[in-house]
Amino acid sequence: MLRYLKAQASSLMASLADFAVTLAAVKLLGLWYLAGSITGTIVGGMINFYINRNWVFNANTKALKWQVLKYILVWLGNLALVTTGVYLLTNFYHLNYMRSKVLVSIIVGISYNYIMQKQFIFSVK
Repeated sequence: MLRYLKAQASSLMASLADFAVTLAAVKLLGLWYLAGSITGTIVGGMINFYINRNWVFNANTKALKWQVLKYILVWLGNLALVTTGVYLLTNFYHLNYMRSKVLVSIIVGISYNYIMQKQFIFSVK
């Protein structure tokens, strides 16, 4: 249970960075909301990997190269799910892009990210 709580704390930190970068990219740099969302997801993913490897799963003694490769594979799935969800909710349900991103990120985080990281990337039983 402690590992799960640590993973949620890591996810929260990465999500805050993700959302801040998304907002800055859209509001300050004038990027299209999906480009901003993708940029935020990239930054959040890097932060999440670092924290999870070193703190949540204590997997910093295992081969970094394979963890990075596995993380990228899982992260591409995350990116596809979040980007698709944000697009659908924003364009077809007319939600604000940030509300869409928060909602989709929570759903993907609970249903996909933790399980894939625990079972596939960092191989914790």
